[in-house]
Amino acid sequence: MANRLATEYVKTCLQLTEAEMVSFIQMFVDQGASLQVKVLENGNQEVVLPDDSEEEINLSFERKNNLYICQGTCRIRNKDLVNLMRKAVSTYKGDAVVNRIYPAYTMEYTYKQGAVVKIVEKTSQSDKLIYEYKDTLGELRMLFLKNEVEQEIVSLKAQVNSLLDLRNELQDASLREHIDERLQKLTHRLFVLEA
Repeated sequence: MANRLATEYVKTCLQLTEAEMVSFIQMFVDQGASLQVKVLENGNQEVVLPDDSEEEINLSFERKNNLYICQGTCRIRNKDLVNLMRKAVSTYKGDAVVNRIYPAYTMEYTYKQGAVVKIVEKTSQSDKLIYEYKDTLGELRMLFLKNEVEQEIVSLKAQVNSLLDLRNELQDASLREHIDERLQKLTHRLFVLEA
C-alpha cells in the first residue's frame, strides 16, 4: 500500500453549537492530541494543533448566531490528527473536500453532511471516478412529486373549455375559424402530454 504523504482539507465547513464545540475539543484531548484553544475577545475561538512537520494547524471558529463556524483549509501530516479530523467531519456533519496525497496520485474525497459522496483518483494524466453517491430514492421521489405536466394539462383543458364557450357564442365565421385553429393546436398538445 502506498505511503500517504499528507492530507489536505481544501474546503472545510463545520458548524458547531456551543456544546458541540466543547465535545469537539474534548474529542482531540481524549485521543491525546496536544492542543491550545485561544478564545478571542469577540467570542471566536482558534484551535491550534501541532503537526509532525513542526507546523501548526490552526482551525479558526467564527461565532455567528450561537454557532461556531470553521471554514478554511489545512494540511495535516500526522496520521492520528488526520483520523481525528475525518471523525470530526463525520460526527459533526461537516462538508469538506479532502485530498489524500500519495507520491504518484491524489485521492479526492468530497463530504456532504458528514458522509462521503464522491471519491476521485487524480493523477497527472487523468481523473478516475472511484465512487459517487446516488440518491436514487430521493431522485424517484422528486420525479414522482414533479407535476408540471399535470398542471399544463389542467391549464390546456381550461383554455379549450373557454375557447369552446367563446366559439359557441360567436356568429362570425372568420373568428370561429381562428378559434378552431387554436383549438386544433391545443388538442394536439393535450394529446402529446397525455400520451
